[in-house]
Amino acid sequence: MSSTETHALENRRAIATVCLSGTLEDKLTAAAAAGFDGVEIFENDLIASPWSPKQVREHCADLGLTVDLYQPFRDFEAVAPAVLAANLRRAELKFDVMEQLGADTMLVCSSVSPDAVDDDDLAAEQLHTLAERAAARGLRIAYEALAWGRFVNTYEHSWRIVRRAAHPALGLCLDSFHILSRGSDPAAIRTIPGEKLFFLQLADAPRLEMDVLQWSRHHRLFPGQGAFDLTAFTGHVRAAGYSGPLSLEVFNDVFRQADPGPAAVDAMRSLLALEESLGATTLPAAPALSGHAFTEIATAGAEVGQALAALGFAHMGQHRTKPVALWQQGEARILVNSAASGTTSDTAFDKGAGQGAGESASVVALAVESADPVASADRAQRLLAPLLPRTHSAGEADLSAVAAPDGTSVFFCRTGPGGSWLDDFAAVAGKAVDAGVTGVDHVSLTQPFDHFDEAALFYRAVLGLEPDPVTEFAAPFGLVRSRTVSGGTESGTVRIALDSALLRRGDWAPGVREPQHIAFTTADALASARVMRDLGAPLLPIPGNYYDDLDARLAPPPDLLDALRAHSILYDRDEHGVLLHFFTEILGGRVFFEVLQRIDGYAGYGAANAPVRMAAHRRSRLG
Repeated sequence: MSSTETHALENRRAIATVCLSGTLEDKLTAAAAAGFDGVEIFENDLIASPWSPKQVREHCADLGLTVDLYQPFRDFEAVAPAVLAANLRRAELKFDVMEQLGADTMLVCSSVSPDAVDDDDLAAEQLHTLAERAAARGLRIAYEALAWGRFVNTYEHSWRIVRRAAHPALGLCLDSFHILSRGSDPAAIRTIPGEKLFFLQLADAPRLEMDVLQWSRHHRLFPGQGAFDLTAFTGHVRAAGYSGPLSLEVFNDVFRQADPGPAAVDAMRSLLALEESLGATTLPAAPALSGHAFTEIATAGAEVGQALAALGFAHMGQHRTKPVALWQQGEARILVNSAASGTTSDTAFDKGAGQGAGESASVVALAVESADPVASADRAQRLLAPLLPRTHSAGEADLSAVAAPDGTSVFFCRTGPGGSWLDDFAAVAGKAVDAGVTGVDHVSLTQPFDHFDEAALFYRAVLGLEPDPVTEFAAPFGLVRSRTVSGGTESGTVRIALDSALLRRGDWAPGVREPQHIAFTTADALASARVMRDLGAPLLPIPGNYYDDLDARLAPPPDLLDALRAHSILYDRDEHGVLLHFFTEILGGRVFFEVLQRIDGYAGYGAANAPVRMAAHRRSRLG
């Protein structure tokens, strides 16, 4: 299903070739496959291409793409006559290129040249001259204020110059990064006549305290992945009467090294989600989610099942046609799948991409409780999430699953008596031991670094979860980024923690390369730890230095501190309350479990304790 089939919108969708990795040919193919209507041709991409501009135009036409903008043309205005003559000659040659490309608009950036002077009248006069020459060839000039422009660095200033130049072929290009990075108020955009808004470029970004040029060149993101309010920004532009493309211009070091196909899909998903926030879409709303239905682990051995038994879980069911066991305690349900082999894994309900290649245990699927599973799956597909093929026998649950960016299967379902996925499991008289586990707090999945931002957008757009701010902490083997997405109803919450190591190469650090874990809830972490230790659970030992430091930093009551030390329970505190949590050792080389107790509304995830836990895991693996 193409993007144009999913909903009607007056603005077309475009992407700048600079957003994607590869050659110009690679970028155009990826943009077309993702459903974009048009592209901005970045000059460097064309220069490096063996195709002539005419061939590029023909190839774009074959792909169903228009060339909506040619960019950038730099350092033109407010210069001495000799420099102006050279700039006009350069412009005429670029107009030749644009005619062959079929592009009718050229982006002119505000000058950063030492040749320029601070003279708005001169800038307007020279831009008028440029626009006159462009108009003679049926072309337009879109003037953009760079955030680091030498004299013109705000859209208000660029609009004063364009208005003063007073030429119908001269208008503005508005770039969300250049405007929002400087803290400018975009509300005044509404006062600019819509016919003078020639082009709109959209980019999100994290909030960073750094030079704006470096921020722009390396850290832009697709809409919905950063901290900018692009809904309000784009709303102002549309309210002014802008009717051109919604175009993405994102400079990002990771995106420019990533596979352009998935990156283009991520880009399109970001636009679809932005349109939804503007009320300009017919996407079905994200149905309410009310908790984790199950998490599935593929494993080649018995270690995971043995650990679950030692945590008090009971083997409650066996899938009727597949080697999948259901383990349960309270409302926490884990499926242990022993069919994993090669590079794919048969999940209990379909054929998933799997994460377990080369690993003896791996989380391959997670299922969320949806108020309307069919609508959840429909929304996912229309947001370009691939629906995974189902391999279920007659009479078995027909659940829908989509693939997350890292390949994890995401199911939408309802759990309950009659017609539930649980009916696929024959009852087993498992031995239950109440160790206090009541449910699942969150599932944590390590993401490949080049999928980190994509994954957050996926869960936000597809599942309707809200992302928390990105946190970073120094781990034993480098910096780790973490971001949690969450949402739910009074009856339950879905939390998915996304982690990524910025760099991990070689085998000199025998830690856990891409760990995954499931965090269970308990109402009494101390009691749960005592029961689980008595059952022989492989709990992770924590060094005494941690508790000495904990006493100095947070000074928990002495009797509590002694109990924490005795049972290797970690402690954290925020402005709301307290967290008590402990971990198992690594199971099958990658997976581990966490048991946690949130007290008085503690909202975090114990990030301050993560380096201690990671070092302890490495120590236990070496031992």
